[in-house]
Amino acid sequence: MLRPWQLEIQLDKKSNTALYLQIADAIIYAIKSGKLSSGNTLPGSRQLAGLLEVNRNTVIEALDVLITEGWLVTIDRKGTFVADVLPEIFLDKKTKEPIAVADNEIKPHLVFDDGLPDSRLAPMTDLARAYREIFNRKSRWQIMGYSNEFGAAEFRKAIAQMLNFKRGMNVSQEQVCITRGSQMAMYLASHCLLTKGDCAMIENPGYKPAWKAFENAGATLLPVSIAGDGLNLDEVEEYLRTYSAIKAIYVTPHHQFPTTVTMSLKKRLKLIELSNRYGFTIIEDDYDHEFHFGQRPVLPISSYENAKNFVYIGTLSKIVAPALRIGYLVTSPENIMKVGEHRKIIDVQGDNIMEEAVLHLINEGIIKRHLKKTNLIYKSKRDYFEGLCNQYLKGKITFSKPEGGLAFWIVPNSKIDISFVCEQLSLKGIKIMNPENFSFTDSASGFRLGYASLTEKQMEEGIIALSEYL
Repeated sequence: MLRPWQLEIQLDKKSNTALYLQIADAIIYAIKSGKLSSGNTLPGSRQLAGLLEVNRNTVIEALDVLITEGWLVTIDRKGTFVADVLPEIFLDKKTKEPIAVADNEIKPHLVFDDGLPDSRLAPMTDLARAYREIFNRKSRWQIMGYSNEFGAAEFRKAIAQMLNFKRGMNVSQEQVCITRGSQMAMYLASHCLLTKGDCAMIENPGYKPAWKAFENAGATLLPVSIAGDGLNLDEVEEYLRTYSAIKAIYVTPHHQFPTTVTMSLKKRLKLIELSNRYGFTIIEDDYDHEFHFGQRPVLPISSYENAKNFVYIGTLSKIVAPALRIGYLVTSPENIMKVGEHRKIIDVQGDNIMEEAVLHLINEGIIKRHLKKTNLIYKSKRDYFEGLCNQYLKGKITFSKPEGGLAFWIVPNSKIDISFVCEQLSLKGIKIMNPENFSFTDSASGFRLGYASLTEKQMEEGIIALSEYL
């Protein structure tokens, strides 16, 4: 078969951009510029690796990214082809004419979410393969009945090992409960720690779904403001002197939600000291620990040896895909038994088969490779997004480049009508989260803009539109 594409890829091995991403970007450019058209066949991975003088695995990684993003398709025993429907061409067609819906509102074609991963990068082929393999086992009948309310033993063991080796913790699998996402973990924690008349301190601005879980357990919420290095501990101490019924504090110290601020070491140690002195539990939601672009991520508060009262919550949903509802809760042996009792009331057990499938991806190193690949992609997107802010919003906003996570927090330099901005952008088919979604009382002063799930073209369109109202 004739190869219609004249190969012209120049790789810079000294660049900070990984080689496989350079290859992927070059192929995307060839498609956009018309050098490659829908239906064109690409050279095989071996041939491409030879032409570029790189390892074949590097080429395979590049092709995997392009297939996931929809630029390429593979046909068994035939080869790899440029897709018939291309991502940005399809986007152009959609955005020319807003789609009318029943309530006369414009359906958004561009959504700045609160920091979701790009689902197109999810290792769904590997996950589906693992799922099928589990059903093909001779012992598959063993996982079809009821099992432990805390989750599959081997899966809990793998989570405990990951936390101990990667996050500096010292926990056993008996302290781990697998949940259907982190929201269930927060619900279980709140109902084990709080009753009617208790108080719980929360970050403000912060994560409202967690607040609802605490209120559902009967707790009164006490908002604590956020400074440039995390919680305002003066406010925490004032609450502790005023209220005797404070049982917990909810924090997102790694990348505070929504401001992306990292809590300083000094404040972490002080919070632990206050927790030990007053006996309240630190509920730590480490929702995006894996996405960190600096030298190394900050270790959880729960990893400190002197942290006696803690509940640590994490999720695999953002690692693989948001639709994959697997989270986990880690706490003391005493609390974990209470968690198990509540778990049996609302859900006898988790999804054993999915847990086995994800465990397979962990054991095979697929999750590790996926995170390595996506972190490079997200780091590149973060840097591009920063460039857009500097180009189109310079002088209009204040922001700090986040060292991790999948969102920016930008604060307008002048007072604006936030609801008006959100409404005007909505009329253009651009959805942006109203800061009221993060606010306890008065609306927060900034916007949380998730970038990971957007293309570069979408990012630019959104930032240009936002610049008109700032």
